[in-house]
Amino acid sequence: MKVIHFRSAESYEPEENWKRVSLCNEDDISIEHFIKPPYHASPLHEHPSAQVLVVLKGKLAIVTNEGGEQVLGEGDAAYIPGNEPHVVKNQLDQPSIGLDIFVPGRPFDFWLKRRQDPGAQI
Repeated sequence: MKVIHFRSAESYEPEENWKRVSLCNEDDISIEHFIKPPYHASPLHEHPSAQVLVVLKGKLAIVTNEGGEQVLGEGDAAYIPGNEPHVVKNQLDQPSIGLDIFVPGRPFDFWLKRRQDPGAQI
């Protein structure tokens, strides 16, 4: 068993006030807690790992070519297949909080690497 305490877990801000905390970072699964600032939208991106996004607080919209825009409230979840381009947007004037679960695991520094090379396929 491996225990990760939230207060001492690895974390960073890909953009100002967009906070990400690594709750699990293994080859077969990774879990990231995030706080998305008001009206923030992630850049259009994709990754080989399948993703389950769970909204813990607030309201988030996920935009894909296949599904259009789907709005999720507290307790809702969405499955995003690997390699599907998508954007995640906070639709509120306050922060929204969620969990991203990736299978297989995704490197926690995904957004740091992408910031260095926006066209990179990570």
